[in-house]
Amino acid sequence: MKKLLAFIICMSAIGLCKAQHATVSGHVTDTLNHVQLPNTVVALLHAKDSILYRYTRTSESGNFKLDNLKAGKYLLMITYPAFADYVEPVTLSDTSVINYAKIMLTLRSRLLQEVVIQQKVAAIKIKGDTTEFNADSYKTQANATVEELLKKLPGIQVDNKGQITAQGESVKKVLVDGEEFFGDDPTLVTKNIRADMVDKVQLYDKKSDQAAFTGVDDGQSTKTLNLKLKDGKKNGYFGKVATGAGPQGFHDSQAMINMFKKKMKMAAFGIVSNTGKTGLTWQEQDKYGQSLADNAVADPSGEIYFSGAGEEFVGWDGKYDGKGYPLVQTGGLHYNNKWDQDKKNVNGNYKFMQLFMDGDNTTATKNLLPNNTSSYRNMKEHFNNYLLRHRMDGRYEVQLDSSSSIKFDFNGGLNNKKSNSTFLSEFLDGDSALVNRNSRRLTTTDDARELNSNLLWRKKLKKKGRTISVNLSENYSRNNGDGYLYSFTEYFDHAAVDSTHLTDQRKVFNGESLNLIGNVTYTEPLSKLSSLVVNYGVNITNSRSDRTSFNMSTPGKYELQDSAFSNNYSFNMLTHKGGLSYVFVGKKVRINVGNNIGLTSYRQEDRYLHTTNDRNFVNWFPSAGFKYIFSQRRRFTFNYTGNTQQPSMFQLQPLRSNEDDQDVRVGNPGLKPSFNNSFRISYSDYKVITDRNLWVSMFYSSTSNAFGESATIDAKGKRITQIVNIDGNENAGMNLNMGWKVNKINIGYYLRGYYYRNANYIDHQLNITRSLNSTLGLNVYASKEKKYDHYFAADVTYNASKSSVQRGISTNYWTSNIVYAANIFLPLKFELRSEMNYNIRQQTAVFTGNNNAFIWNASVNKKIGKKDALEVNVSVNDMLNQNIGFSRSVNSNFISQNTYSTIGRYGLVTLIWNFNKAGGGAVAKN
Repeated sequence: MKKLLAFIICMSAIGLCKAQHATVSGHVTDTLNHVQLPNTVVALLHAKDSILYRYTRTSESGNFKLDNLKAGKYLLMITYPAFADYVEPVTLSDTSVINYAKIMLTLRSRLLQEVVIQQKVAAIKIKGDTTEFNADSYKTQANATVEELLKKLPGIQVDNKGQITAQGESVKKVLVDGEEFFGDDPTLVTKNIRADMVDKVQLYDKKSDQAAFTGVDDGQSTKTLNLKLKDGKKNGYFGKVATGAGPQGFHDSQAMINMFKKKMKMAAFGIVSNTGKTGLTWQEQDKYGQSLADNAVADPSGEIYFSGAGEEFVGWDGKYDGKGYPLVQTGGLHYNNKWDQDKKNVNGNYKFMQLFMDGDNTTATKNLLPNNTSSYRNMKEHFNNYLLRHRMDGRYEVQLDSSSSIKFDFNGGLNNKKSNSTFLSEFLDGDSALVNRNSRRLTTTDDARELNSNLLWRKKLKKKGRTISVNLSENYSRNNGDGYLYSFTEYFDHAAVDSTHLTDQRKVFNGESLNLIGNVTYTEPLSKLSSLVVNYGVNITNSRSDRTSFNMSTPGKYELQDSAFSNNYSFNMLTHKGGLSYVFVGKKVRINVGNNIGLTSYRQEDRYLHTTNDRNFVNWFPSAGFKYIFSQRRRFTFNYTGNTQQPSMFQLQPLRSNEDDQDVRVGNPGLKPSFNNSFRISYSDYKVITDRNLWVSMFYSSTSNAFGESATIDAKGKRITQIVNIDGNENAGMNLNMGWKVNKINIGYYLRGYYYRNANYIDHQLNITRSLNSTLGLNVYASKEKKYDHYFAADVTYNASKSSVQRGISTNYWTSNIVYAANIFLPLKFELRSEMNYNIRQQTAVFTGNNNAFIWNASVNKKIGKKDALEVNVSVNDMLNQNIGFSRSVNSNFISQNTYSTIGRYGLVTLIWNFNKAGGGAVAKN
């Protein structure tokens, strides 16, 4: 009896469970021909956010069934190629059984003539290589920026510096309606364009102009985000003005206005701040400076040529990298327009910046020397720097006819830079006995100017796939510097002064470089799937560098030339370069194989010694690529490149540089070009249903005739370094990124590992340094509309290094970074924001100090008015006042730790005005 009762209870429970799950079924046919549509995609989306819940395909007879469904509000979406999407709201209870006896789809070509079907745009669409997000499917707060929108998109992460990572790769470009905005300064887009202006966010690998024109993939691409604005938002203006001040003289004022009129865009921004904010770029090393890319023009055959007259004059490099206390005054203008049926396009930008910066810097270095000996150098610096910069760039493109176009690009700038630094340093032997003590003052003034331009003509010939293009480029730069060096050194023997040395010099630098590039590329189709690419180019580079040192003749006058630290040098280079490539582009397989050969001639002239040296080199540039596309969202790629790099003017010029007379640099006119082999494989997989993404990549590279250092340290502690050709440099690494969504919580983790083998000479002995760097990280993001946003990230990094000159010493240490950020939305339009960043740095046998820092930033924000146009923000940066400037590096045969002054605790009260009159409407609230 008990067994029977238990059986009845179990069956009742099973029946009850089944009854508590809903079912949706139906039959799909063609409206016109009334035929069944097999393999039709039937998807059930959450009505609130359009996130996919369940999906299936119809049978051969057009039937479908979705069972065991949870109660809730959904959208039933049915899609079939060439037919309009069918969308139907569905509300399910625990016992719902819904049957759509006949769902009839309509051809898109007949849709406007016969039927209008209610549709709901899918949150994510994948079109070929482009992933497209529907912005309105991801709710943001009123007045939210694009950066806040991006944080909600699956597969995309935005860190606390604004750096965007998508599908495991760093995003390099952010475009607006396909056009660069302020010369492609990403943060100006992500932090200033409003989320409610955006219709679609498109993520793709942007091909080079050459590949986009010919249709032949040249293997060059850039991870890119494009923001497509809503049509209704393309007429009007919007912007933001914010001004804040606080105790201790801290202030931050920013303004930006954007104006749109159909295809015309105009914008202006201005920043006055001493809090370290610029809004110019997310790359820390280029916060206030220009990147190398600003000075580079890509040769369509693959090589990159850098303009510039060698290195700038001694002293500060003109960039703010978080060291010191900056005051920035900067602004810019942007204009973009298309007309004549988009056949003509113009894009221009102007930027101005004035930067004042001062601070302190301390560096401690341990040198690992042969025969199990060591030495130490400790240095303190106080600096006061100034920079005035004007930059302008532009582009004009015209479509001459249906088969040809011309594009002209230019950029240029004027820089005036002044630096004033004082140094105190000491050199200790392995027993910590004092070897020398130095005090030094270096003042410099630099004026630099440059102008780069590029003209590209492209023509499609009658046969499909047959094209010809001509590319002409010029890069001109000029640098003039003037400065003074005062250095006094005491040398010790058994703690007593043994001798002294004084350097008191004026230094003058004049450098100039002109680079001309011409290249012709021709593509010839071999079949519908394959092509040959032929190119030929000429590169002419003429550079000169005149560096002169003058000793004091009479007090205040420097007229005695010091020949030991002076040189006038010219370096002229002529390269003829040609090559052939084969490209195959199939539905699933893409292959490219090619090689370029360059015949390079050097003419090096030492005008002091009246000597000329002519040298000739044969350079190779092989490349190969393979891509297999399993599906739209899963692919495998392999790439190989071989590249020849020429030495720079600064490396070649036979000059003894004594701006730091305890660390003298010597040029090497006998340097040969280096050659690098680089291999990379990658695999990516993205699952729409589970919102799971996986990206894996591995790489290996080796360099022959690499530009390595040869250094000697004498008994008095003076280091003399020269660049030499050396073999044995290698590096390898892997990168794993994975993410998924669990109950509306975005979770991601990554694993990175890098191995480096670096060769150099120390005291004429070959030294091999092997280094390992590996990082494991996790990030979690969760949000609820008008309730909260939470972000958590943690990583741990292990560093290990060992040099062959002292095999018994191994440098091993851990670092970790933990970040938690939260926005809490309270009643009465209050918002609490908090960000905690805990940096953990393990002590080492060399550096035993405690360098951990817990940085806590917090703010309270109050929105005012029905449209939330006004905001009052009270914020505190680094509440616990623990922020310390810190970096640690292991390089060749030395270990170095750097601490520096940086912005710590401060408070601000900020008033923010968001204004918007776009599309003739008021401020939109999501």
